[in-house]
Amino acid sequence: MADVFRFSSHSFCFPSTSFPASIASSCNSIQTCFPPIQSSDKRSTSLPRYSTSFVMPLSFTPRKRLVSFKVQAAVAEKDQPKWWEKSAPNMIDIHSTQEFLTALSESGDRLVIVDFYGTWCASCRALFPRLCRTADEHPEILFLKVNFDENKQMCKSLNVKVLPYFHFYRGADGQLESFSCSLAKFQKIKDAIKMHNTARCSIGPPRGVGDLVLEPSLSPKDKQQTEASSS
Repeated sequence: MADVFRFSSHSFCFPSTSFPASIASSCNSIQTCFPPIQSSDKRSTSLPRYSTSFVMPLSFTPRKRLVSFKVQAAVAEKDQPKWWEKSAPNMIDIHSTQEFLTALSESGDRLVIVDFYGTWCASCRALFPRLCRTADEHPEILFLKVNFDENKQMCKSLNVKVLPYFHFYRGADGQLESFSCSLAKFQKIKDAIKMHNTARCSIGPPRGVGDLVLEPSLSPKDKQQTEASSS
């Protein structure tokens, strides 16, 4: 059923189900106010123009709801770890030269892969998820993550000039290999793992690392004996 409103010689039909009664009542006040238009035979012909006094309601999402959604999204993003903070069980974050040397000296005969990265490095970020999967696939390998900005002096001593950069170490053999690598050339890392991750027993103490002096770690008992002899 529809409500019919008539204005002069014109009629408007609005469905009753979708046209509010308040708007329908406002339509009763519509008046024709078009100025007359002169025809070619100089007779005035009045055309109707309709002015309404009502405004159609618009539907908007409440502002409070939008603000709440944005706040929740920002909090969720803040709670998520940064890409370089994600890790695998056999990954260690290195924050100083001493931590680096200690990790190498305690690795024994394990293959150690050192990842030199920068938090601002797009190539490092693209490669990192693949490196984490490789770490999961090889729990026998130790991965050391070295933040370039936190260890600039050490990286300079180890001749790290591009990122991402990788070093391979193993026991008495010391540094086995070093190279830069991107995600597109990740096969280089897999090939190096296949070459160096073989069963072997190192003879002798760990070797030096570049210009850094690598000292083997001592057990608590050995430390006590050393301190006693020195005193």
